[in-house]
Amino acid sequence: MKKQIALAVLLALGLIGSVAAQSKAAYYVMPLSDNWEIEGDLPVNALLISLQGVANLEAPTLYFLYSRKWDFKFSQPLLDYYRDSRAMEFQPLENVEQALEALASHVKGYVVWDPAVRTSLIVALTAAGLHESIVVTPELIPLAEKYDLPLKEDLRGRFDGQSDVEIFTWAYDRYWDKCSKDYLVYLGGEHGQVMKPGIADFGIHKKAFFTDLSTNPVDTLEYRLARRLFREMKPLSMVMGWHSYKKDLEAQHVTLASNYALRVEGLHTLPNMSFNHQIPLSPGYVFKNNHTIDPDAVVIPEDKVYMACIQTDCLGLGAWTEPGRGDIPYAWEVTMNWVWLAPAMLQFFYDMATPNDYFIGSLSGPGYMYPKAIPLEYLPDVVEKAYELMKKLDLRVFEIMDHTDYWQSDGVNDDLPREVVDAYYEGMPDAIGFANGYRPGHTFAVRDGKPFVSYDYYLSEKRDEEQAAADLIELANLNHNRPYFMLIHVRQWSDIERVKRVLARVPQDFELVPLDIFLKMAGQKPTFMERYDKQ
Repeated sequence: MKKQIALAVLLALGLIGSVAAQSKAAYYVMPLSDNWEIEGDLPVNALLISLQGVANLEAPTLYFLYSRKWDFKFSQPLLDYYRDSRAMEFQPLENVEQALEALASHVKGYVVWDPAVRTSLIVALTAAGLHESIVVTPELIPLAEKYDLPLKEDLRGRFDGQSDVEIFTWAYDRYWDKCSKDYLVYLGGEHGQVMKPGIADFGIHKKAFFTDLSTNPVDTLEYRLARRLFREMKPLSMVMGWHSYKKDLEAQHVTLASNYALRVEGLHTLPNMSFNHQIPLSPGYVFKNNHTIDPDAVVIPEDKVYMACIQTDCLGLGAWTEPGRGDIPYAWEVTMNWVWLAPAMLQFFYDMATPNDYFIGSLSGPGYMYPKAIPLEYLPDVVEKAYELMKKLDLRVFEIMDHTDYWQSDGVNDDLPREVVDAYYEGMPDAIGFANGYRPGHTFAVRDGKPFVSYDYYLSEKRDEEQAAADLIELANLNHNRPYFMLIHVRQWSDIERVKRVLARVPQDFELVPLDIFLKMAGQKPTFMERYDKQ
């Protein structure tokens, strides 16, 4: 154990060049079942993920392979990358018994959760982090005791007939003071008989408090407790995981977090973070983006329709691992916190990038935030922190999205007031431009040749390809001034082959260009009107 601690210190200080210095037996890999039902394989999967969080406390040790159906599709390619670029060798594990045989020495005990009360698993994961223990159902107790693990907490029967707010109030009273105030884990997403706690290993690793409290103000009691948790976190701390699809909306969740200047880092399915968190960059590695032009270049547009595509919702979702990437100019949101949360994982994406793959900063801050919901006294710090990450990652374009009013108005308002736009221009002086919105927006500006451009089109994966092409042509007809700059938001599940087929249907005077050239031209000859949200 002392050897592992020493190695972790050396890695953190950058005094050794590769994690391959560990013994060959230091790394284990195991596939997880894709059954996440309480009456199916969730009990074993939860045990294994909690084991991962504890086993990886002092050094990266256990890595899981998730199925291709999982939200994040890169667990196998990333493992291959570790093997190829770091000479890391992984010993395979085939079942839970093998995993405990190899790693039970890291574990201090077990916590029992009640399959009859789903929320008890979320509470058990908080306890597991504090006790450095695994979580088990009653049927798995003999397996834990086989390896001489003592009982730390038994939640059977404790929450019978209780509401979630009663359960989490009990957990707050018992655990909150002992938990991290840098990380809060929302174990939401699916509900009912299914739970997918992919991020739970990282929450255990950081001794975080786990919850899925509603952030919908209508749910008065749950909302009040959720607000208390957020208020008692440190400003700019991390809300990992995701909101419950049953209880509230994404917009409500991110709005409440932003009210307290907290940064959301989704999803609940983000895998292997307790492992990836500890793998450093290659020695001397510097992030390099695929810029097409110099930041001081002047590009004069012709009388055309210029298009640029930005694919959203994280590098690991949707199109990145699908065919077609690299065939056309394309921009991708970078999950910027990965530069310190999972540096080698982010290097993996940069190393995979083709000359046509262009990275941009997102989303609204150093994490997912809504600027209209952030208290004004915190907004400059939020922008400054995001700008620091941009510079580390060689990013010159930043993307903003705000759905603060999403559930409170008749229509979605993706627009921003002038003071928010001012904050980005002032806080990111070397940015060459900004993208805004999710669906089409109406906030536009140009300052010193640097445009602030909202999306004109939202390409859903459900939109018929012929109809999508007709939409683009109609937009060009409505916006008859040339050049016309059409910024296209591509939903994460629309892969590039699909985008190529849509764009093949538009006329020849439409031209797809790299995003940095698009913004340079828009800044030189804007044909849009300056406009801000009037709120």
